[in-house]
Amino acid sequence: MIDIKLIRDNPASAEDSLHRRHYNEDAHAALAKIKELDFQWRNIKKEEEELRAERNNLSQQINAKKKCGMGAEAEISRSGEVAKRIKDISLETTTLEEQIKVHLLMLPNIPHESVPDGHDETCNPVVRTCGVPEKDSKSVLSHYDIAQQSGIIDFERGVKLAHHRFAVLKGDAAKLERAIVNFMLSVHASRGYLEIAPPYLVNTQTMTGTGQLPKFKEELYKCADDDLWLIPTAEVPVTNLYAGEVLEEKRLPIKLTAYTPCFRREAGAYGKDIKGLIRQHQFNKVELVKFAHPSYSFQELEGLTKDAERILELLGLPYRVIELCAGDLGFASAKTYDIEVWMPSQDTYREISSCSNCTDFQARRANIRFRGSKGLEHVHTLNGSGLAVGRTMIAILENCQEGKKTVVIPKALQDFMGRETIEF
Repeated sequence: MIDIKLIRDNPASAEDSLHRRHYNEDAHAALAKIKELDFQWRNIKKEEEELRAERNNLSQQINAKKKCGMGAEAEISRSGEVAKRIKDISLETTTLEEQIKVHLLMLPNIPHESVPDGHDETCNPVVRTCGVPEKDSKSVLSHYDIAQQSGIIDFERGVKLAHHRFAVLKGDAAKLERAIVNFMLSVHASRGYLEIAPPYLVNTQTMTGTGQLPKFKEELYKCADDDLWLIPTAEVPVTNLYAGEVLEEKRLPIKLTAYTPCFRREAGAYGKDIKGLIRQHQFNKVELVKFAHPSYSFQELEGLTKDAERILELLGLPYRVIELCAGDLGFASAKTYDIEVWMPSQDTYREISSCSNCTDFQARRANIRFRGSKGLEHVHTLNGSGLAVGRTMIAILENCQEGKKTVVIPKALQDFMGRETIEF
């Protein structure tokens, strides 16, 4: 949630943010409504201050007249009227504040000044490329074909048990996914991240804290009989660990990592990536989360991105890093790097991690602050996949094929897997 003071003191900045993000008229209407409601709020607060001053003055007059044995009926009457109006104003300001918050929750974060302009993903510049792709669609079987040939991934039974975009991993695939999770957590722990095992169901307040609600309600799974939602990413519970708390400055940055299954309805993805594991309603992911001081949070973003890249480097998988333009930024993000791994069967790079600095946007929603030299301030929150486990497995199955019947397990994974190859 952006600071109402920004809209009040520099409304052009908020307008520019929406234009850079290419948001629709609904967002601009929400911003206009916030300005209107805030104008009303400020006028009423000004009236309240004047009335409180008048009430204090009346109180002094009443006391002075009583000491002199004089009547103060007029002042007492007026004092009652003032007190009633102050009470009414309190209710009005509370209502206005609630209305302002409703609209503020629908506005995206302000893009950082370093974020390039652009309409969509076609405008995202490549920051760096690491490794040279050696395989393509002509030289490898896709992970879907391997699954069909070997039976280690069962899509049909996934549909039978649940719905489309669900799968059952068996044998080598199940073991490989478990090995990838253990490997990622071990690497991140060695780089200073504390492992967290959070709940997979969270309440509405927690979903609101990181920006999933109310805007993305249609993308989430809700428990009908409880105030509980299935998490779309571990970012949600891990970032909210400190909701409503005040941290000590000396603890920053706090670095956390967590493995969880993730659940997404993918309501807007009809017809996309139908075959295989690329886009599932349930998938596993290892997440990285940081709580940083505002003065160095963008340095921490560079470090977090490098920590996610380290996994691909150790696995020997070709990848590239792109910077998202303003029009492609996520709702809560001020700056984002996407890491894309080479997928031979598709002859292209596909996103495997998205690393973002959300500045104080989530911290304001979740009320996460730290006590520093300037008093109480909101922390900056950062998050990134480290990495999406299913997509990592796909990249291994396709990039590490040797011949038509063997996948050579990356050396970094062999101890976790307990073997060197997968035969199919």
